[in-house]
Amino acid sequence: MKIPYLAIPGNHDHRENFRAAFSHQGYLPASGPLHYCIDDYAVRIIGLDSCVPGRHHGHIDSEGIQWLSNMLQANRIKPTMVMLHHPPFSCGIPYMDKYRYFDSRPLESVLKQASNVEIVLCGHVHRSMLRRWANTVVCACPSTVTEIDLQLQPTARPRSHVGARGCMFHLWDDEVGLVSHTSQIGRFAGPYAFA
Repeated sequence: MKIPYLAIPGNHDHRENFRAAFSHQGYLPASGPLHYCIDDYAVRIIGLDSCVPGRHHGHIDSEGIQWLSNMLQANRIKPTMVMLHHPPFSCGIPYMDKYRYFDSRPLESVLKQASNVEIVLCGHVHRSMLRRWANTVVCACPSTVTEIDLQLQPTARPRSHVGARGCMFHLWDDEVGLVSHTSQIGRFAGPYAFA
């Protein structure tokens, strides 16, 4: 079975190479930032390009913020998931916060006006992370490669380790709503009897 997928660029991606690599998918715009909206499922999915070409921090310009506002205003009822690479707040790990999403107030303002945004998904920090923000929940997915060390001291030096890799699954049910699961990738001991 072929599983559909939607991709958003990260800070190590080159925008035009990314566009070319995924052009056969048909959802990426032909030019400019790689923002898109997929409305084919029970949950609308909005992908945002928070990458600044040639840099590692995140930002969405005023045109991108207006595009998002237009998409959210177009349907204020349908459950919506928003994806972007950079978490729109400081995570507390000093060497990652240097490359965070800067000036997230315009993004926060637009999202606060949309009561149907179920969740904002991001990556970048290579760790699971959760925060209530902009009247919704922001969830960072764990890494499929190395995990950034959880060091919260201001003088911490950048480090990462190979650890349990992970991904997230998001299940939508019309009665229950959105349930998100973190799943570690690999072979582990078990299965064990359920007691």
